[in-house]
Amino acid sequence: MSHPAGRVLALLELLQTRHRSTAAELAGHLGVDERTVRRYATTLVELGVPVTADRGRYGGYRLHPGFKLPPLMLTDDEAVAVLLGLVVAEQVGLSTEQPATATALAKIRRVLPAALADRLAAVQEHLGFTLRRREPERGPTSGTLLTLASAARHRRRVALDYRSWRGEQSHRELDPYGLVFHSGRWYVTGHDHRRGEVRTFRLDRIDAVAPGAATFTVPDGFEAVAWVTRSLAGVPYTHEVEVLLETDLVGAQRRIPPSVAELTATTDGVLLRARAESLPGMAALLAGLGCPFTVRQPDALRAAVAEHARLLAEWAARPAGGQTPSPRRPLD
Repeated sequence: MSHPAGRVLALLELLQTRHRSTAAELAGHLGVDERTVRRYATTLVELGVPVTADRGRYGGYRLHPGFKLPPLMLTDDEAVAVLLGLVVAEQVGLSTEQPATATALAKIRRVLPAALADRLAAVQEHLGFTLRRREPERGPTSGTLLTLASAARHRRRVALDYRSWRGEQSHRELDPYGLVFHSGRWYVTGHDHRRGEVRTFRLDRIDAVAPGAATFTVPDGFEAVAWVTRSLAGVPYTHEVEVLLETDLVGAQRRIPPSVAELTATTDGVLLRARAESLPGMAALLAGLGCPFTVRQPDALRAAVAEHARLLAEWAARPAGGQTPSPRRPLD
């Protein structure tokens, strides 16, 4: 950064990121002497940037509190970090309203140097994700997310209008304990005064939210992520499943997400409790765990596991070539 104008902008960037810096510290970062730092600070003041010089032993240079800086300045590395963050947010569903992410990406691309923009475009064009992308849905509004986050921070009750998966409308008074992003969706969990218990709500189904004056206290030891994943695993399905796994809890947790089943360590192994719509699908999951297990309930799951084993044996017995494969069995 040999050009004086570049060093003046670098000084402004340093002042943005630090509450106060001495002339010696700034000189060391810029590679100039302290007299030159003072001259650069004067230049910023002449440009309308309120740089304050505090005298004394603990003095230094700082920006006036509350000053709204000119357009954001990013280094190349910072621009790459922001752009990749937006790309990932869009891919996994972390973003809020759909147009916001796309317009933010477009704005950053427009101000990037041409060479850097081209290299980043190459990354975006050839970047793959192992996480399966959800079908496009209406994400939560930024206002909903920010209002709930502020209420959770300041322990303020909120009033919200909620729409269930059936389309039923309801008005709720909620003490928001925390926000969770899970599997492509945003959730808020907290004490629902209508039901008198802790509940979980999807942000994209909240039509309106307003902060209130009442305050609340989060129960000791409450973990929003653990609660949300457990509540999603407990969503009503056709079958109640209990299976004893002959493994340890750590090994089971590596293979089974908390949103799929509740796992409890016992003297005989790990007890898996889950709700399932498809028993063939549950049988395939159990077969892929790589450990012995005992089905406790339902009895129909035993038949599904036996059928899965029969199919595996049939497929394993196929010769290496020449046999016409049987019609594909749909995945459950």
